[in-house]
Amino acid sequence: MVQIKSPEQIAKMREAGLVVAAIHAATREAAVPGATTRDLDQVARKVLADHGAKPNFLGYGGFPATICTSVNEVVVHGIPSDDVVLGDGDVISIDCGAIIDGWHGDAAYTAFVGSGHSPELVELSRVTEESMWAGIAAMKQGNRLVDVSRAIETYIRRQPKPGGGKYGIIEDYGGHGIGTEMHMDPHLLNYVDRKRGKGPKLVPGFCLAIEPMVSLGTPRTEVLEDDWTVITTDGTWSSHWEHSVALTEQGPLVLTAVDGGRAKLAELGITAAPDPLA
Repeated sequence: MVQIKSPEQIAKMREAGLVVAAIHAATREAAVPGATTRDLDQVARKVLADHGAKPNFLGYGGFPATICTSVNEVVVHGIPSDDVVLGDGDVISIDCGAIIDGWHGDAAYTAFVGSGHSPELVELSRVTEESMWAGIAAMKQGNRLVDVSRAIETYIRRQPKPGGGKYGIIEDYGGHGIGTEMHMDPHLLNYVDRKRGKGPKLVPGFCLAIEPMVSLGTPRTEVLEDDWTVITTDGTWSSHWEHSVALTEQGPLVLTAVDGGRAKLAELGITAAPDPLA
């Protein structure tokens, strides 16, 4: 069952989303050559404590850290460690969440460590982020879940990949509902699978974590022996972007964006819903 939220509940999710945005800002600043991924986890813990929020990753299914730190060929669920030291030229995706009064926020971004990154990697991150926004723009009353999946896939497929070939849209992981739990129905694919049908209609109160994951090669992944770390099977590097989004009577509200998604959605010809905390 899809959990439909009231405006008051969406306002609580917005509070949690702004904590996630604060974690993103702090960890992005700290993701420099020489930092360990454990250092970034400690930064996130401090932000949560400063905001009186709880982590929703720590202990989830036994996960041992506050954030996921996925470096280079790691797609998602990388475990922060003192042994993983960021180097110049690395790419890291940081996925994190927060809980305020029982309501969840969840978002991810890809960052470039140091300098000297190839245009291919820069374009990979851009394509992944823009596909997320294409999915967010499809959060319209009357659309169905599959329309979000289609918007993400269509954007990615239309982008020429430097050097030829095509991007790998990760098959085994996708977006999800969010609310009183971090992962809720429905599961959101980042591509269209006709066997799954059109999915539920999007109505006010519908909240989704929209999170495309894209690689420079294969769409296939495997899980390492720690039972968490997910890598591409061909070793190609990947990118991961995510925002939590609420559909309201006034349109989409990007719960984990500082401005509620207003600026980016305006570029796409869409008016973001008013911020309930403004």
